[in-house]
Amino acid sequence: MKKICVVVASRANYGRVKYLLRAVQERSDLELQLVVGGSTLLERFGPAIDVMRKDGLEPVRSIFYVVEGETLTTQAKSTGLGIVELSTAFEDLKPDYVVTVADRFETMATAIAATYLNIKLVHLQGGEVSGNIDDRVRHAVTKLADLHFVSTEQSRQRVIAMGESADCVFNYGCPSIDVLRHGDLSISNEAMSRYLGVGHPIDWTKPYMLVLQHPVTTSYGKGFKEVFETLQAVHGFPDMQKVVLWPNIDAGSDDVSKGIRHFRELHMGAPIYYYKNFSPEDYARVLNNAVCCVGNSSSFIREGSYLGTPAVIVGDRQEGREQGPNVVHAAYDRKDIVEKIAGQVARGRHPSAPIFGTGDAGARIAEALARIDPTSIVKKKLL
Repeated sequence: MKKICVVVASRANYGRVKYLLRAVQERSDLELQLVVGGSTLLERFGPAIDVMRKDGLEPVRSIFYVVEGETLTTQAKSTGLGIVELSTAFEDLKPDYVVTVADRFETMATAIAATYLNIKLVHLQGGEVSGNIDDRVRHAVTKLADLHFVSTEQSRQRVIAMGESADCVFNYGCPSIDVLRHGDLSISNEAMSRYLGVGHPIDWTKPYMLVLQHPVTTSYGKGFKEVFETLQAVHGFPDMQKVVLWPNIDAGSDDVSKGIRHFRELHMGAPIYYYKNFSPEDYARVLNNAVCCVGNSSSFIREGSYLGTPAVIVGDRQEGREQGPNVVHAAYDRKDIVEKIAGQVARGRHPSAPIFGTGDAGARIAEALARIDPTSIVKKKLL
């Protein structure tokens, strides 16, 4: 039985790999070793660990390694602590494969720890392009990884062009699409009543916008102004409800959070409700039923393209990423954002564009991990 250690360190990454975790768990020839860390354990981000446990997933290790502050310095230090703590966990668990996701600082820590312990590294969502430091992290992890499960054909070609063996690069789509394909995407007040937040309660049977804006590490220090422009823009639609989600833990998160809190204090009576987190299935409901999504979350592009949900991507955090017809881009300028939102609301839903997969990635990746012998993977050669 092969031991598959999957590291989940953020709420978004749990949604990305939930169906892979389930597929590994269900196979008799694989043993799942779930390691959680980062913001999944922190209350102020709506601890995703609670969602995992409700889904029947109990971690074998829970690791605290986030340095308080959400600055560039603390992000680097958190990466270093992650390497230290994950190295100890991997040494104890002795997995055959370590699985890491995407392009975050926790991903880098996981990749370095596994590589130096001579454990075969599996990377999901490599080969993609976006407009900030995530590109560097993602491509660096690609060069450390042994197996690559990419989400699109363009991504597959990029990974091969980086010198990776085509025999080790698989395009099975993104496991996040599995949540959309297999879940109930309808929404109701009853279904969403268990989530508490702050602000004006949402009537989920009426139209609403979804707002989610993360910090951009390459424009560190500007998060307050950037998110404030977005919030002022959506405030320009006073008759429309807004659902605002808290940002992730990247450097600059405090600035974005301050901007949200400042806006909230100025507009206490506005039809806006502020949430920390949803389960992957309930986030899919919220995303699917939104009139328009506004911000810079990759989910607006990835899952949004599959669903056809209109989205306005603000700023350059997703610059260069493949996208479907559901996406338009706006600058950090409230007038531009308002104009783009109005166009998307008037346009309505877009046709589905399944460029990131069709919803069967989790099972296919698990099958490949069961089939491929880790000792058969050849050493890398630089071209």
